[in-house]
Amino acid sequence: MADESKRIRAARIFTETGRRAALAVLAATYQGEKGWVSDPEAQIPRSDVRRRDIAWYIVRVDGQPAGVLRTLFDPPVKQYLEYGLKFTNPSMDIERLLSGTRIAEVGRFAVLPEHRGNLMLAAALMRASTREMVLRGYTHVITDVFEDDPHSPLGFHTRVMGFQQIATHDHGELNCGSRRITLVLDLKSSYQRLKTRGNWFYRYLTAQWPETLHRRFAT
Repeated sequence: MADESKRIRAARIFTETGRRAALAVLAATYQGEKGWVSDPEAQIPRSDVRRRDIAWYIVRVDGQPAGVLRTLFDPPVKQYLEYGLKFTNPSMDIERLLSGTRIAEVGRFAVLPEHRGNLMLAAALMRASTREMVLRGYTHVITDVFEDDPHSPLGFHTRVMGFQQIATHDHGELNCGSRRITLVLDLKSSYQRLKTRGNWFYRYLTAQWPETLHRRFAT
């Protein structure tokens, strides 16, 4: 795994070169393969790379683009309610979640077909995204996955990171007929869960964290 990780680098996109590389990944996956979008350019306009409330990340293998991920900081979470959510977790206090936490949304996750078997790509993207979230003081992550997508990250999210399913809905931004599964992650709980298990992903995810972050999440 150590040798493999040296070939893989994920970073936030700040340049037009990076944006064009992300567009190529989205064109191959979300447009060409999945048919979820008709215009990849509309997914990541030029203005996105200069915005503070949106972050795009790209992962490269041996310098070549292999996957992307988008984070929205402080997204309009109440927009989710307009999708006709059917809540599946009665223990989740939705009102408290919306009012008492700082939420970031993770989406537009895509990995090129030839790299899908490499779990380290998803791990690298999540490490880059999560580090920025926690440094900026975010406490929770929300995301949607497609129920019928054979390449869904649902298993990775739930088994490795500890996302909890809270709802399902049938409609969203992307052109896909599959039911959406809405997941929420408490970042502090995830940190403690991964650390207790001695999970490899804990070591990988937090390898670049300052000690102040470890102290904040450990208590």
